[in-house]
Amino acid sequence: MSDKLSRRAFLKGSILSVGSVAASASVVSAASALAPSPQDPLVTVIDISKCIGCEDCVYACKESNASKFPFPQKPFPRMFPDRVPIEDWSNRQEVTDRLTPYNWLYIQHATAIVDGEEVELTIPRRCMHCNNPPCVKLCPWGAAKQETNGLSRIDADICLGGSKCNKVCPWDVPQRQTGVGLYLDILPNFAGNGVMYKCDRCFQKIEKGETPACIEACPEDVQTIGLRSKMVALAKARAQEMNGYLYGLDENGGTNTIYISPVPFDTLDLETGKGKPHMDVVPDQMAQGSRLARAMLIAPIAGIAAAFGKYYSRVKEDR
Repeated sequence: MSDKLSRRAFLKGSILSVGSVAASASVVSAASALAPSPQDPLVTVIDISKCIGCEDCVYACKESNASKFPFPQKPFPRMFPDRVPIEDWSNRQEVTDRLTPYNWLYIQHATAIVDGEEVELTIPRRCMHCNNPPCVKLCPWGAAKQETNGLSRIDADICLGGSKCNKVCPWDVPQRQTGVGLYLDILPNFAGNGVMYKCDRCFQKIEKGETPACIEACPEDVQTIGLRSKMVALAKARAQEMNGYLYGLDENGGTNTIYISPVPFDTLDLETGKGKPHMDVVPDQMAQGSRLARAMLIAPIAGIAAAFGKYYSRVKEDR
């Protein structure tokens, strides 16, 4: 640990220093677990009848978010127990046909039979940015959070890569990269084995009043972004014009991404699997009593863990 903090020094110095911050953070986090979703968040409407599958959005996303991509240290430490697999995409950063830590948006191909004829559709897929995101409410380390504008994102500085967010996401969106993040310094052989990554809606652009890169780059105006109150009305109107169908309006209790399709979503033949989300009907995951109770229990611990991680990051940057 020549260029790193001494683990003993860090733990000794941080426990007292982070205490007061953690106490307040845990209260805030506990409250946020029960807080209602943003009243009028940003919503993206995606009209897949317009998508031509050119991937301009995919490469614009990569360029806009390149500074957030991981730079793993190798060789990777051995994990105990070894049931947590190494996930290394650093030598496959060019992959664009699924979600990865280096590819937060991809074009999913689908077919459907309409009036006896097979039609092909292409669908931009990324995080749905749920109204009430399980990834945020159930992260035990407080690394995932929901902004006041509705977008959810993972703080790479304090994520331990335990992949709880992936397990509770109805679409298995967050993806892990091993060999990067906080676990390397505090518990390199026992913690989560990396950092989880996913679309954050180009929050750095939205903060400046700019448009997310994928929307800006699209030559067919497939995506439209705006306040939920307006976007829901827009999606319903467009669907009515084409006798189309909506996805995301009610899934998982409602998401901040709404797809419009000219064919029923349950008739789409999609290639699904790891890094390739489905389009099935999804009930509200956080409506389950057990998950709500778990969120309430996790929140204070997550608040302390997040404060601890933030303290560590600040100390490391100062050295």
